[in-house]
Amino acid sequence: MIVITAPTGNIGRRLLSRLLESAPAAGEELRVIVRDPARLPDAVRDRVDVVTGSHGDAEVVDRAFAGADAVFWLVPPDASRTPDAAYTGFTRPAARALAAHGVGHIVGVSALGRGTPVADRAGLVTATFAMDDLLAGTGAAYRALANPSFFENLLEEADSIREKGVFTDSVDAGRKAPLVAVDDIAAVAAGLLLDRSWTGTDNVPVLGPEDLSPDDLARIMTERLGRPVRYEREPLDEVYTTLTGYGLDPAFVQGIVDMKSAKDQGLDAGVARTADTASPTTFAQWCERTLKPAVLS
Repeated sequence: MIVITAPTGNIGRRLLSRLLESAPAAGEELRVIVRDPARLPDAVRDRVDVVTGSHGDAEVVDRAFAGADAVFWLVPPDASRTPDAAYTGFTRPAARALAAHGVGHIVGVSALGRGTPVADRAGLVTATFAMDDLLAGTGAAYRALANPSFFENLLEEADSIREKGVFTDSVDAGRKAPLVAVDDIAAVAAGLLLDRSWTGTDNVPVLGPEDLSPDDLARIMTERLGRPVRYEREPLDEVYTTLTGYGLDPAFVQGIVDMKSAKDQGLDAGVARTADTASPTTFAQWCERTLKPAVLS
């Protein structure tokens, strides 16, 4: 029995699709935790065991983890709480249930940067590492998917790219860093959940095929979209002002700002790309498949 949290999100729905194809042949049953089962396609609901509710709720995870052999763990973003509450606080009931039910394996969505000089001041990423430590202490074998920023973050910029030919971030225009497609993360998670021969605790970096700077992204988007696209760097104080203006928790916003600052200081540069840490989807491929339809629609 594999339990999947956040099964309708960017990573979870792709993971669920992969497991629906391969899990039955491996003799695995699937269970999902979802707030609104109606968000699952009818064909999916008929093939999985559905536990309704939040996976931050103690009663819900107690029901969901009973009889489970493995769990895919992803904390949903919650900008109404402090980083510690949003990650460790949300995860604490699950950690108790995982230990109580003797779940053997956990695969969690985490971040790059552990062991770097800025790891202890990286905002949301630092909070994520504390969540990893909590899960690793349950007695289960744990693999933290250590991810850089996602290609999919640029979908939030689709309107600006369409209307102004501009996308923004707060890192230096020439700073190269790994980037990854969420489908590649789902593929790595599926492999770990289906082949549970691993033991102990470790990070599993998922780095994409190459390091890219914002200027590189602008160049590739220009080529693939057939229109000029340029990068504008946004000062961190403007990021803070904009996000708090939306009513987000100030401590959570500071966590975002600290994370962005740490990324600009090399947070994601601490792991070498090898055959084991690289993933296949290129940014150009992702632009053609995903960004271009969003921008040109």
